[in-house]
Amino acid sequence: MRSTAPAALFLLLLGAWPAGAEEGGSGHYFPGTISSFVDGVPSSETVILRLNALHYDGSFSANRPVPIAGQAALGVDVQSTAVGLTAAWRPSWGQLGERWSYAMSATIPFLRVEVEAEVAAAGVNRTVRRRDTQYGLGDIVMMPLMFNYHVNDDVNINTRLVVYAPTGDYEVGRLSNLGKNFWTFGPMVGFMYMGKQNGREASIFFGADFNTENPDTNYQTGTELHIDGTLAQHFPIGKTLLGLGATGYWYQQVEGDSGSGATFGDFKARTNGIGPSFSLVHPFGSHNLMAEFKWVHEVEVERRPEGDSFILKAMLTF
Repeated sequence: MRSTAPAALFLLLLGAWPAGAEEGGSGHYFPGTISSFVDGVPSSETVILRLNALHYDGSFSANRPVPIAGQAALGVDVQSTAVGLTAAWRPSWGQLGERWSYAMSATIPFLRVEVEAEVAAAGVNRTVRRRDTQYGLGDIVMMPLMFNYHVNDDVNINTRLVVYAPTGDYEVGRLSNLGKNFWTFGPMVGFMYMGKQNGREASIFFGADFNTENPDTNYQTGTELHIDGTLAQHFPIGKTLLGLGATGYWYQQVEGDSGSGATFGDFKARTNGIGPSFSLVHPFGSHNLMAEFKWVHEVEVERRPEGDSFILKAMLTF
C-alpha cells in the first residue's frame, strides 16, 4: 500500500459536460470526478501524466424548458464523449515544512458533444426537432494551488483552487457548445483515509463553484456546492493492488441564476449519483501505473440532465 502514497490527482475533463439550471443544464464541475485516493495531491516530488476518458448519456425532463446558449429548448437529449490529458507537477521545492506540500496541474480536454432538442422555428409559431454535434477543444482546467497536509501514513488532507478557463468554442443559439463561455473558480478540500494495513479507503471531497457571467447571453449561473466520496477495499495480488468500491455524490446549486438573460428565474439545480468503482496500482520499474474506472448513475435530479456517466483515468508517475 505504501506504493500508492504519491497518489495522483485532479479533475477529469471538467468542462466536458455539454449543455439546466445553470445555463445549458450544468456548471463546469462534473459530479463524481474527484472522489477517491486517485485524486489526491501528491505528497512527494513527482511528475504525473494522466489520460482521461469519459462518456455521458442523459436527458432532461420533456416538459421543462432549458436555457441553452440564449434559447429555450424542450425534450433535450445529450451525449458527450471526451478524451483529455492532465499533467501535474509536485516540484522538489514543494515541501513546505514537515507536513505540507505543494503541487500544480492542468487538464486539456477534447470533446464530442451531441445535443438533440425541440426549439423554436425561425419565423413561425411552432417548434422543430434539431440535432447539433460539435468536436474540438473544451474549457481548459488549471489548478495553480494544490496543497497536501500529511497527517500520518493513513490520513491526508488536500486543499486546492480549480480555475476553469473559457477556451472551448461557444456560439449563441447553438444547441451544442464545447465551452461555457465564462470563468469558474472552485475551492475544494478533501479528506482521505487509506489504511496501509487493512487496505480500506474512505475518501470525501467538498467543493464550491463560483461563476462569472456569460457576456454573450448576460446569464450568470449561481454558486454550486458538491460532495463526492468513495468507500473501497484494496487487495494486494502479487505486485498489483486492486480496489473495489462504491462512489457517490451530492450536488446542489445554492444560489439562483441571475443576469438579464436568466429569464427562467433562479432555476436552481440538484443531482445525486452512485455507482461502482474499480482501481489498480501496478509498478513499472521506478514508475507506477494507476487506473480507475467508475460507472455513476444519477438519481433525484432536478433541472439538469439525468443519465449515466462512465469515467476512466489512467496515469503514470515519474
